[in-house]
Amino acid sequence: MRIRRIQWVSPFASLYAEIQATPRTQRSIFAMLLSNIFGNMHGIICASGTTAMIQLANFLGAGDFEYGIITGIPLAAAVCQIPFSLLVSRTHRRKRYLLTFGLFSRALWLLFGLVPFIIPMDPQWLRLWTVIVLLGISSVCGSMINVCWMPWMADLIPISIRGRWMSRRDAINSVFGVILGLLVSYILDRVPGEIRYTIVFGMGGLFGVIDMCCYAFIQEVYSTPPLRTNLRQSLGRVFHDGPFLRFAIFWAAWCFTSNMSGMYISRYAMNEMGLTNMEVTIFGTITASIITLLVISQWGKLLDRYGCKPVMLVSGCVAALTQGFFLFSGYGQVWPMFAHNFLGAAFWCAFNLAATSMQLSYSPDDQRPAYIAFFSCITSLCGSFAGVLTGGAILDWLESIGVPGDAGFDRYKILIAAAITLRFAIVLLLVPKMENDREATTKVMLMDFVRWLWRIFSRRNIYYRH
Repeated sequence: MRIRRIQWVSPFASLYAEIQATPRTQRSIFAMLLSNIFGNMHGIICASGTTAMIQLANFLGAGDFEYGIITGIPLAAAVCQIPFSLLVSRTHRRKRYLLTFGLFSRALWLLFGLVPFIIPMDPQWLRLWTVIVLLGISSVCGSMINVCWMPWMADLIPISIRGRWMSRRDAINSVFGVILGLLVSYILDRVPGEIRYTIVFGMGGLFGVIDMCCYAFIQEVYSTPPLRTNLRQSLGRVFHDGPFLRFAIFWAAWCFTSNMSGMYISRYAMNEMGLTNMEVTIFGTITASIITLLVISQWGKLLDRYGCKPVMLVSGCVAALTQGFFLFSGYGQVWPMFAHNFLGAAFWCAFNLAATSMQLSYSPDDQRPAYIAFFSCITSLCGSFAGVLTGGAILDWLESIGVPGDAGFDRYKILIAAAITLRFAIVLLLVPKMENDREATTKVMLMDFVRWLWRIFSRRNIYYRH
């Protein structure tokens, strides 16, 4: 009996056929996917607010405000993206910059886990500020990454399939996120002493290095010729672009309210609520990854069909409220973390997908690096960075006036309630004023959803009658 050979079919094969991609283009898109996978795994360990960074900050003796500085440094470094974007537009050397600045930025993370062994314990602040300096250098060099890879992705992947490609990419990232999240939590919980930080951040640095190396195999394509422009001209065009400016203001406000409380959620869960790394990972990161895997493809289809604005408005209204589960939390309870990530991930993934697509659609081809740099600078500085520092300052102030920090009525819940209120108001007030990249409206999308539900329940009723 002849055994039939199993043939592997790429999940992107239908998209390749739709755009009639050449073999070279397919290889480049696959390398871009690998880069995003390893970059996501690097972020699971090394991004602001991860369990590894929280544990390292606790080990170094950082308070709420110092923790806010650590998480805010990568956001503040976004200001460097503006001059970098002009350099990229003039030279068209994305690959060279990613394989130098980007590679150096990611390789520095290999040193983070060595700080407890290299830097003496006395004085106590020396280790903390060594990590802060390393983080600052890495973040400044890493500012080149965003202004290179996002325009590169936009030039490589046509807008007609971009929503579905990103949704499938995010689904794959979710699978790897589950595996890596469990592994990192196991190491942080079970491996004793400082060696656990060496192992975890060594992994994070290695994933980041592989991420950058993938760009050596991607076809360098540009939709426009090199553009010699200065900072004044670029910013002048941005400030006269009404639709883009409205979106940037909205996203900055959203990032401010999200990071004001969101960056402290996991720290609150591990410190005040008493959850372990494994519990935070299972009921947080892994729950979110699984839900994202199940629903992201459907959001991608809706994005390509109805456009960014309807998806953003619907998903944003729900996503804005999901941190509210922590208002009812108590010591040792895992259900608020689970509920927040179960419901939140189903809508946060759509909201982020729509935001990324909207950012690219609002950025003209000839000025895309400058637009993306300006967007990242404003939203990171005035949004995320200011939000993190504001949240830390509020927590310190509430502690100074005697508000407790345990998992009863505490200062964290006051901060969360304020952030939820502001975030929901921002969605309702600002999203309706944006322009959509399709002709469909939010009402049309909701009516189609109601009709779909009606058909589902009608079929079930007919089945039960028979």
